[in-house]
Amino acid sequence: MENHEENQLGTPMSKDSESDGQIKGQETSQSQEPESSSDRGSECNHPVFSDASSNRTDHLSEYSKQEEFVNPVQERRSFVKFLCMLLGSLVCLVPFAAGLRSYLDPLTKHNRGRQGGKDGFVRVTSIDAIPADGKPAKFTVVADKIDAWNRFPNVSIGAVYLRLVNGVPKALHTVCPHLGCFVDYRSGRNDFFCPCHNSNFKLDGSIVEGVSPRPMDALEIEVRNETEVWVKFQNFQPGHTHSVPVS
Repeated sequence: MENHEENQLGTPMSKDSESDGQIKGQETSQSQEPESSSDRGSECNHPVFSDASSNRTDHLSEYSKQEEFVNPVQERRSFVKFLCMLLGSLVCLVPFAAGLRSYLDPLTKHNRGRQGGKDGFVRVTSIDAIPADGKPAKFTVVADKIDAWNRFPNVSIGAVYLRLVNGVPKALHTVCPHLGCFVDYRSGRNDFFCPCHNSNFKLDGSIVEGVSPRPMDALEIEVRNETEVWVKFQNFQPGHTHSVPVS
């Protein structure tokens, strides 16, 4: 009987011991977990990871060096591009300016002497070439002709009748004021006659008869250097009762 009781008493003790063993095992496992985390920390300090971080630092430093090298190259390229654009603009600007000047040139010529000198006078002949008896003589007017964009040197731009009155030269335009036909001098009648519409004029240009709305157009005249006869030659619009210069 005593042995049986001892066995019964020994059984609970073994259960307690088992439970104590389990608790101790759990504590042991919990105490080991921090060690595993510390082991992980030690793994981060492994030579492989340290080499990777050092390689990354070296790569960044090399990249920064490359950037420092590339920036000056980009600056030089930008400067070369700017210089090329500037030179190209200048090359295009020169012919453009020349073309613009040529286009606007007629506007600058408008107020110049279009035919002849700057004041509009053209040297026609000398006093010795004009008949001394007072009869008119026809002279061709030669000068530089300028139209909108062209200049023609030493061409015929018209004609005038010159005659001496008391030794002073007088000039009349050869175009009839009616419709622009050329007036002829008739030596047999000593007058001017327009063959287009039979207008008749005296030697001073006044109207005798006909359909002309006004007398023949007189022109300004100057004697320079004592013998040179200069005429301010210009054309007039036909059909008006008074002289209207052609613009």
